[in-house]
Amino acid sequence: MKETPQTREALKKSLEVLESGGILLTPTDTVWGLSCDATNEEAVQKLISLKQRPEGKSFIVLLDADYKLEQYVSQVPPVAYDLIELAEKPLTIIFDGARRLATGVINQDGSVGIRVVQPLCFCKRLLEKFRKPLVSTSANLSGRPAPVNRQEIPSDLIDQVDYAVPASEASTADSKPSTIIRLGPSGEYTLIRK
Repeated sequence: MKETPQTREALKKSLEVLESGGILLTPTDTVWGLSCDATNEEAVQKLISLKQRPEGKSFIVLLDADYKLEQYVSQVPPVAYDLIELAEKPLTIIFDGARRLATGVINQDGSVGIRVVQPLCFCKRLLEKFRKPLVSTSANLSGRPAPVNRQEIPSDLIDQVDYAVPASEASTADSKPSTIIRLGPSGEYTLIRK
């Protein structure tokens, strides 16, 4: 991803918001999302409140590299690395044994959905600079349809975030949610969303 002066400014403002426990509206490697520091309990609670999301419903966590999985999952099945490397489109994997994340991010059964973001997107650069995982959730109120592009995001929702990344930072790739699989400790998996 080419870093223009506008991109550098957007990254700087995004980092300031994340470091202060704020909420971002940002393009990811899939759809536009609402994000915050996945290790900051107060930021996650603020995001839950903003989304009007039921307590106990987990979020997807974004990482910039697969080697960081072991920091946030107690036991990563070896096949996870192959799945991430071979995936042709964004892939979220639900792992058992989440750790070192805000409790509001983790499912009631102790699992967490993690996606290693695709290269060449604003979100990957942001993760590299922030050096912590991000929560990612669609930019809508809970129960409403997920917006396909930035124009579909309700303006009242944009008004409630601490910083909205400019639309120019979005990739030109199709905006579609990731595939989701649940991966068991022995490498067995279940397709959740294609």
